[in-house]
Amino acid sequence: MLGFVCTGLGIAGIVLPGLPGTVFLLVAVWAFSRSSERFHLWLYEHPRFGRTVRDWHAHRVIPVRAKIAAVLAMSATVAALVLVHGNDWRWPAVTAGLLAVVAAWIVTRPSRAADLASPGA
Repeated sequence: MLGFVCTGLGIAGIVLPGLPGTVFLLVAVWAFSRSSERFHLWLYEHPRFGRTVRDWHAHRVIPVRAKIAAVLAMSATVAALVLVHGNDWRWPAVTAGLLAVVAAWIVTRPSRAADLASPGA
């Protein structure tokens, strides 16, 4: 069930701005690898989604577009929390701190497999 839900969210993330589709597709591939070889292979070899999934699996690569989308979505989340919580700064501050750590991790991953061969990568 997790694989199907994450596949749906991943496909929606390709279309909807602010929804990180790649992350959901990676979770779906992981879930299907443990439950359904058929759906695992379908996602892994898919013409639209497969390359990103294979690049992550083989090289732990996150494409630049996915990095930008993820950081923008996290920034929008913090901005929305600031607007919703008004004078109460605690939830936005805690969320911003956690998302900053996640964003730093995402941004520091290689953007393509060739980056791994360069010195210092």
